Amino acid sequence: MTGPRRSLRADLDLGSAEPVGSVRPHVVEPWPRGFSRRSSMRISDVLGALQLEFPAVTNSKLRFLEEQGLVQPVRTPAGYRQYSPADVERLRYVLRQQRDRYLPLKVIGAQLDALDAGDEGEPAGFARLATQDGVRQAPAIAGRWTVAGLAAEAGVDEQLVVELVEVGVLRPGPRGQFDLWARDVVVLAAALAEHGIDARHLRAFRTAAERQVDLVDQVVAPWRGQRAASSRAHAGTLAAEVGELCSQLHTVLVRAGVAELTP
Repeated sequence: MTGPRRSLRADLDLGSAEPVGSVRPHVVEPWPRGFSRRSSMRISDVLGALQLEFPAVTNSKLRFLEEQGLVQPVRTPAGYRQYSPADVERLRYVLRQQRDRYLPLKVIGAQLDALDAGDEGEPAGFARLATQDGVRQAPAIAGRWTVAGLAAEAGVDEQLVVELVEVGVLRPGPRGQFDLWARDVVVLAAALAEHGIDARHLRAFRTAAERQVDLVDQVVAPWRGQRAASSRAHAGTLAAEVGELCSQLHTVLVRAGVAELTP
């Protein structure tokens, strides 16, 4: 994955010597095109440019993306990394694909390879869950999935879906089909698997989620038990609001804990 992008950068070095009369082959500029490739930004400058949109991004995250070949900053003689505005846009693309589409880095790398080769089409991916008044809504897709259909929809091996069912992370309905949320679970599980976190490790997530759902249930139970349609509607709105707050609290706690792992 890193080879083609490095060679493209080398090919664009206009200072290289060429034989007199030789015809220079056409070289597609690496994506993104139209941005300066002058490497004058320190890693602190890059963090400053990204942190408004990605407040959790860190030095370690940028170094990891470099190790994965998704961005190639130059090194000064003293060994310091220096980035260009084009590098920053490339990083922004990677971070958005992870955040908004839950895509594994291998898939993002393949997309970047296609963009580098001149494909300017928007890469296909999984849309972020839509929101209404800040509350996440289920994907508006009709139908339900079988194991094979869910694996195909998520772009993963069918065995991953089977393993998620076996450990209880996914639970098919009475007819053996999965609801509309299952795709997002599988996509996220596949992304975690890229880092060695397999299905059996994810059972704790299911357990934690069920405990949070129990808390939400206690809050909305008095409203859900009433006969009036307005009460039941209020129960649905309240459940979504409290559930989203639980989700946000979980996210903040995880981010705080992760921040303590790296200086």
